[in-house]
Amino acid sequence: MNHQEQLFDVAVIGGGPAGLSAGVALARALRSVIVIDAGGQRNLPAEGVHGFLTREGMSPRELLAAGREELAEYGGEAIAGEVKSATRDGDNFVLSLDDGTTCTARRLLITSGIQDELPDLPGVADRWGRDVLYCPYCHGWEIRNQKVGVLASDAHAVLHALTFRQWSPDVTLLLNGELALSPGQSEQLDARSVKVIEGRVRGLVSQDDKLTAVTLDDGSAVPLEVLVVSPETVSKANMLQALGLEPDDLEEGPGHAPGDGRIGAHVLPGSLGRRQCHRRFRPGHDCGGCRAEGCRRH
Repeated sequence: MNHQEQLFDVAVIGGGPAGLSAGVALARALRSVIVIDAGGQRNLPAEGVHGFLTREGMSPRELLAAGREELAEYGGEAIAGEVKSATRDGDNFVLSLDDGTTCTARRLLITSGIQDELPDLPGVADRWGRDVLYCPYCHGWEIRNQKVGVLASDAHAVLHALTFRQWSPDVTLLLNGELALSPGQSEQLDARSVKVIEGRVRGLVSQDDKLTAVTLDDGSAVPLEVLVVSPETVSKANMLQALGLEPDDLEEGPGHAPGDGRIGAHVLPGSLGRRQCHRRFRPGHDCGGCRAEGCRRH
C-alpha cells in the first residue's frame, strides 16, 4: 500500500539507529510504523562505529542498511524523504515530504537528531570524523598515544583536555583566544601534564592525508596528529515549528534541541522525542538528552 493511502499508528521522523531501533520495537508490538529518513546522520563521516556490541568497525551506512532490513522483517516500512512540515488533522498528524507526498499517523516519534556546525577553521570540515574529532569514548582507542590538541571554544575545553589525557600522554590545550584559565584550572592541567598554548589557531596542516600540525596567528606551528573540536549542535526537527514546538538552548555548550524549556517535556500531545544526543557531550556523562513528554530514558 502506498504510504499516502495508509493511516499509520506511528510515524518516526529520522531513520538513524535510534529511529530504526524504535521502528523495530513498534513493529514487533504489532504497530503499523513508517520510518522517514532524510539521511545525513552525523556519524556518516566516520570510518566505523565504535563501542557498539557486535558491530565494532562496521561502517555507519552498513549499520543503517542492516537496521532497515531488520525493520522490514517485522513489517515496518522505511522510506527516504525529508519531512518539511507537520500539521494536525483532528487527532492525527499529517507530514508533508520534500517529494510532494504526505504521510498520516496517529503518533509521532521524533528521532531526527542533530547536526554539527563545525568551527569555521580551514581544514576542519575536510578532516572531520577522521583526525578531527569530538568524543573520546567514540575514538579514544583509535587515537591512543597520539599527539592530541583540544581546541577551546568555552570552559568545557579544560575537562575535555583532561579526559583525553586518559588515552594519550601528549595532550595540548589550545586556548585559541577563547578561554582564560583560572589558577585552579591551570593547576589541574599541570597535574596531568597537559600543555597549554595561548595563540589563536589559524588552520590545519596535513601531509599524505594525515593531520600533522595546526598553525597559529604568529606563524608558528604546533605538531599534532589529532585535533579535538566542540561543534555547535543544532536540532534537525525544524519541521515541528508549525506545531508550536520551538528549539531550546542547550544546558551545556552552544546549540539547541526541540522542547519547551523544561527537561523531558514536549508541550504537544501525541509526540515523543527519543534520546539522540540532544545535549552536548560532557566527559563523565552520557552523550544524550531527552526532551519529550512521557519519554523514557533508554
